[in-house]
Amino acid sequence: MSETAAAPWTTTPGVTETHELSLTTQGPLYPPSEVMDADGNFVVVGMINRTTRDGAIRPEWGAAVVSPDSPLPEFGTLAPYTVVRELDTEPDGADKDIVLYTLPLPLPCNNYSMVFAPEQLPEADQVKRPSYAFHEVPIPDLRPEDGPKVTAPVTFGAWMRASGTLEVGVTSDGHCGTFGFEFSRLVPNSVYTVMSLRARDLDPAGPTRPGPLGVPNVFVTDADGNGRYHATLPNPFPDPGLPGANRIINVVVLWMSYQRSYGGAIGEFGLGGDIHAHLKLRGASFQNLRTTAAPQS
Repeated sequence: MSETAAAPWTTTPGVTETHELSLTTQGPLYPPSEVMDADGNFVVVGMINRTTRDGAIRPEWGAAVVSPDSPLPEFGTLAPYTVVRELDTEPDGADKDIVLYTLPLPLPCNNYSMVFAPEQLPEADQVKRPSYAFHEVPIPDLRPEDGPKVTAPVTFGAWMRASGTLEVGVTSDGHCGTFGFEFSRLVPNSVYTVMSLRARDLDPAGPTRPGPLGVPNVFVTDADGNGRYHATLPNPFPDPGLPGANRIINVVVLWMSYQRSYGGAIGEFGLGGDIHAHLKLRGASFQNLRTTAAPQS
């Protein structure tokens, strides 16, 4: 970040920012989405890789149905998505009745070879599963008499009604960051989690494993889809010039299709296999927030 070259690194104690979260179905650019339709196409709300008039490939925010046979480039590079058609994102629009599905395993159109739960499932890429409608995901050990709560199809129109607000700040001592969320109209009676995206998580030269925003990172929505979440993390906004510094630059709110959380991992498979991005910020954020590590006792 350019400010480190111009001035010494100083913390920003007591500074807060408020952000409106954006609706999405996308984690990284590959797979193109963490949600599919009944035909096995990606339902993408996020960055769409398109070829411009000058022949370049640029991601632009939008919404489209994308083929799983889209060209797959090496991690860190881009190829144009094969767009089947554009999507109507209005909650009562033409696409409101699309039923949402998980991605099958192994994940299609995926170039991010990250093991998300190395202690729990180190060979996640060897697991094979079909795509399931969100309301039909086979939750482990579930019996009908146990009372599953998500029993009706989750539709695109309902997904696009959600909203969320984040207030993020730095504690008075300058050593921690606080994250407070308010949500409405998420999928009702569901387990959600919140993950952090750090500056190096998608670095082609050496990606780091995305992690929870706090542990536990869980909240459960009420019957109307409302929820709250709060976390305090140590030194989330360090000087990026320090060795090993890895700032939080985004947060992602995840619907958990298996209705469980995974401790220190965001999921066993990630990327639409068992987590599904619902809200996030559209780009790297929090550049004006600064923290330092607490003194070692």
